[in-house]
Amino acid sequence: MENVFDVPALSLRRQELELATQRADFWSDPDEARDILKEKTALDETVERWHRQQRTLDELADLHALAEAEQDAAVLSEIDAELNRLDQDVRQDELKRMLANEEDALNAIVSIHAGAGGTEAQDWAEMLLRMYLRWAEKRKFTPTVIDSLPGDEAGIKSVTFTLEGAYAYGYAKAENGIHRLVRISPFDAGARRHTSFASVFVYPEIDETIVIDIDEKDLRIDTYRSTGAGGQHVNKTDSAVRITHLPTGIVVQCQNERSQHKNRSMAMKYLKSRLYELKIKERHEKQDAVNKNKKEIAWGSQIRSYVLHPYRMVKDHRTNLEVGNVNRVLDGDIDDFIEAYLLG
Repeated sequence: MENVFDVPALSLRRQELELATQRADFWSDPDEARDILKEKTALDETVERWHRQQRTLDELADLHALAEAEQDAAVLSEIDAELNRLDQDVRQDELKRMLANEEDALNAIVSIHAGAGGTEAQDWAEMLLRMYLRWAEKRKFTPTVIDSLPGDEAGIKSVTFTLEGAYAYGYAKAENGIHRLVRISPFDAGARRHTSFASVFVYPEIDETIVIDIDEKDLRIDTYRSTGAGGQHVNKTDSAVRITHLPTGIVVQCQNERSQHKNRSMAMKYLKSRLYELKIKERHEKQDAVNKNKKEIAWGSQIRSYVLHPYRMVKDHRTNLEVGNVNRVLDGDIDDFIEAYLLG
């Protein structure tokens, strides 16, 4: 078990914060004071957690020496189980450390788009949607579809949904990129092997604490009739809303709600999230340059392959992690890929 925290640095920061709380004018700026206390409390918990883990490890080492001397197999087995639990605790701490950016704690907005290839790619896009909805259920995230465009014969051309839950964006951002499927096509009468692509883009959903100023003059707002399932009212009125942000060319749309007002509100929220993501990229530009070879996610990058024929395997090309149980992955068991990426 390795220490994932720089404990001396954290301890030094705690001392700095402690001295700050002792200043006579500490409460002259209540907002700053609350921020200092919040940071100090978090650091106290982090350092104490590490000391507690270290004490547990030391106790297990002493117990292991005694059990080895007495050849007590039962105790040795209990020690192994406790070490596994401790290792999982440390792994979760490291994941939290990797999700330290302020946007990581936010909800997520996920968009899936079928690549070229017609029905084959559209069916693949729908398979990915099912995978992420299953994953959301396992993670206790709440998904809500806000826009969907059905395929011509099967599947979907595109879909956008939100994920509500703690650190939804921090985890889901690992899925940004192109996903590739290789299989015998169920739509090909000749039973030939096909390769399909779909893109996944993940954005942080902004909350009320984040202010994104948008000039109404920079927007073009169009209304249109919903194209998907949704009942007679949704399909027979111009309730769907499309917003184009002219300076950036970003286009967002929402057609899930019965009310045009609600669709416009959701579309604006989606647009603000897209603009917020642009700000994040600018803010992290220098950091991204340093980590470019390690974790680059760019438009057109292929991050993962799902092979159903001639063999069965899912491989993440960023981490080289391979899983043979493709069905399990497509049923939403993707945490191993996400964690390997975040910890890589």
